[in-house]
Amino acid sequence: MTPRDIPVLETARLRLRPRSPDDAEALHPAFADHELMRWWSSGPHDSIEQTRADLAKEAPEWRTWAITLKGDDLAIGFVAAGEKRQGNVSEIGYMLARPHWGAGIAAEAVSCVIDRIFAEGQRRVFADTDPDNAASRGLLEKLGFKLEGVLRAEWETHIGVRDTTLYGLLREDWHGTA
Repeated sequence: MTPRDIPVLETARLRLRPRSPDDAEALHPAFADHELMRWWSSGPHDSIEQTRADLAKEAPEWRTWAITLKGDDLAIGFVAAGEKRQGNVSEIGYMLARPHWGAGIAAEAVSCVIDRIFAEGQRRVFADTDPDNAASRGLLEKLGFKLEGVLRAEWETHIGVRDTTLYGLLREDWHGTA
């Protein structure tokens, strides 16, 4: 996918636009945040160059939107969606900078992307998260995702070998934007 293939999406408070390596300065504090990155597959970033390189290596099957507040183009996080089975199933992931936690922004942004995915005809969206990542699991459950299973010793991460919890959401179970 190229940024041209990623539509700009809007909610009451947010504008989601294609994320780019130019967002590295704005997103580096989140990628360098040890608490935020604890449950990520890789450790905290040591430099803005590392963040820039990470943002530049997007997989072609993924679309990634920068989360911005309306009226301010500064990225405060992102939502990514990767098509896993063409036309049917997508995986979703997200990150939000710590100063914006607790305001419902992640739920609003993720909901907006889910609306888009289902409007495009996908039948299922799933997410995987560390079993100990209570905030991420809480967000998924708030949005109506169902816990579908645990894969033991699934990931080798910077904090060791970790299990993953799989959450799924079917189009017919989706109740719309949070």
